[in-house]
Amino acid sequence: MGPTNPRKRSPVDKALISLYHIRPVEERDDAAIAAIIRAVMPEFGADGAGFAIHDPEVDAMHAAYTKPGAAYFVLEHQGEVQGGGGIDRLAGGAEGVCELRKMYFLPALRGIGAGTALMGRCLQTARSMGYRQCYIETLAGMDAARALYLKAGFKPIGQSLGATGHFGCNRFYLRDL
Repeated sequence: MGPTNPRKRSPVDKALISLYHIRPVEERDDAAIAAIIRAVMPEFGADGAGFAIHDPEVDAMHAAYTKPGAAYFVLEHQGEVQGGGGIDRLAGGAEGVCELRKMYFLPALRGIGAGTALMGRCLQTARSMGYRQCYIETLAGMDAARALYLKAGFKPIGQSLGATGHFGCNRFYLRDL
């Protein structure tokens, strides 16, 4: 696990987040990312049908995100992967729209600015790939994630977009890039 922080964490704890490294996913990371996804999603009641935990790519993130128009990044501390997130074209969506996908963190990364840092990397990558908008879907109970999306400029929209297959999600956001 990463460093612990006994003091109250600020929205972006630069000292702690600087101890982590964001890098593109590698094949050797597949098992760690799958384990993180399978540990975190049930915390929020997102382990039933219609959630990303059951997507076939969960066990092969490197292969799933090495195609053109996709990228996945991991956050690691002292060689241990503790979170990740990526972007890919929104399945069934309009041209120029990507989806922020599978962004999950172990508790050690929460509250230190890891989400802000990783989302920035993902959105920067999406812009460089020519995407014009980014979509994300989540759950009502994932309050910290939803606050992060709003802070990053995502706007709530009233319905899902594309064909993600995640019918368990009930909150939808879109942002211009």
